[in-house]
Amino acid sequence: MPIIAPSILAANFLHLEKDIKMINNSDADWIHIDVMDGVFVPNISFGAPMVRYIKKVSQKPLDVHLMIVQPERDIQEFRDAGADILTVHYEACTHLHRAIHEIKNTGAKVGVSLNPHMPVIVLKDIISDIDLVLIMSVNPGFGNQVFILNTYHKLKEVKKMALKKNPNLIIEVDGGVNLENGANIIQSGANALVSGSYILKNKNPKSAISFFKSL
Repeated sequence: MPIIAPSILAANFLHLEKDIKMINNSDADWIHIDVMDGVFVPNISFGAPMVRYIKKVSQKPLDVHLMIVQPERDIQEFRDAGADILTVHYEACTHLHRAIHEIKNTGAKVGVSLNPHMPVIVLKDIISDIDLVLIMSVNPGFGNQVFILNTYHKLKEVKKMALKKNPNLIIEVDGGVNLENGANIIQSGANALVSGSYILKNKNPKSAISFFKSL
């Protein structure tokens, strides 16, 4: 069964604790937290203090996605705030290998994310060092976007690479994941799904989570 990580970017911030407790009591595996700085992506979302507050309520591991420039500066702060998984962008790291091992040294699982324009071949020399690859299926920065179809091809390529070099790799997809494309995403090689609007704006979010879990 795939790992399901509802994204709280789509949560009702007036009732964030309620949404987190709903996730706690659902079939979800992780809580996905999108950290945006308004520089690497055209939006601003959460910082480490928000991660710290969520950690107090969450019973699920926190999957923290750093969509920020120079993420190396903030790795320890987010780990101290409660991040269980820390994902940085290939495009944001001048010294990616160093950033990967800085995350490893904190004890967190380490992920590397690729924007839609980035070919998966760039992972070739670091794929054995990481726990997770996050393939962005929309251009990051905003929720409720349309899934980019070329993502299927990219997932198949990552899966081939993982089978040769890192069979236990978690292949995660974020952006436009919904009822219509969930099964195809899994069949293309993903084993972890991030979904924000489709889950948290659903009339029955627990059922939406259970649907994804059954794929």
